[in-house]
Amino acid sequence: RIVFTLGVVYNTPTEKLEQIPTIIKNIIESQPLATFDRAHFAKFNSFSLDFEIVFFIESSDYMEYMNTQQEINLKIFRAFDAEKIAFAY
Repeated sequence: RIVFTLGVVYNTPTEKLEQIPTIIKNIIESQPLATFDRAHFAKFNSFSLDFEIVFFIESSDYMEYMNTQQEINLKIFRAFDAEKIAFAY
């Protein structure tokens, strides 16, 4: 079970916030070793709007997990760039 969070800037339009869980779900489901569980707008943080993402990796091999996580991260980065969704920093 893998849990990770990501934050976007406060001025993200509501329509984009609503799209983020679907974007992430589609990305995770495209990975052969990953099983999507959930993605939610979880909290208002000090400098970001935070999403919590959970998926399962169908392998005990750490390298396979890291390769899958890296591919998910890169695809999220590309998708957010295409949708003009800015990460918080």
